[in-house]
Amino acid sequence: PQVKAFVTQDIPFYHNLEMKHLPGADPELVLLSLRYEELERIPLSDMTQEEINQLVQELGFYRKETPDAPVPEEFQFAPAKSLPILRPPEAPTADGKTPPKHDKEEHPDL
Repeated sequence: PQVKAFVTQDIPFYHNLEMKHLPGADPELVLLSLRYEELERIPLSDMTQEEINQLVQELGFYRKETPDAPVPEEFQFAPAKSLPILRPPEAPTADGKTPPKHDKEEHPDL
């Protein structure tokens, strides 16, 4: 009953939060990347409506004043984290050699 109350009463206030009903499935919050790749699943069955609201706000979902209120520009892609700034390719050094590339292990976020 708590999840149903969240779905019917609260989801319309959150930007970038959608409900997909799957008959027979336990309710869970599925977090997706900007490319719609699954990042995490969080079970909601044992949570209260208040706990679910707190969770989605902690995750960075923007809650509007009213369901049809505009969303500020800085929250259009919320809760997505901004992408890391990529450095331009390095120019060859004075001796004509390109500096060595960094190992991917050094930057796991790229």
